[in-house]
Amino acid sequence: MNWQGMLFQDWEGVVRTLFVGVLAYVVLVAFLRMSGKRTLAKLNAFDLVVTVALGSTLSAILLQKSIVLAEGAAALALLIAMQFLVASCPSAGRASPSSFGPSRAC
Repeated sequence: MNWQGMLFQDWEGVVRTLFVGVLAYVVLVAFLRMSGKRTLAKLNAFDLVVTVALGSTLSAILLQKSIVLAEGAAALALLIAMQFLVASCPSAGRASPSSFGPSRAC
């Protein structure tokens, strides 16, 4: 068993993880700032799933060499955009004072 290979391979992977990690974190924070407080506030089950998906995507960007920063940023933006789209749709089966007229479709 190659213990040294499991603990450390080369500096290229470490430098890539640090460099892309900082950039991906900045991209994620920028997207969350642009999307507003709704993205992380008042977590319900759906919001929790989206938050976990954002974290999973960020970790994939950091650790997988095959995922470049632009692809990761696109994935983060897609998750946030889909969260807004779903959150803006009226809840099915929930009556509210404004829902007595014709229903809006998403």
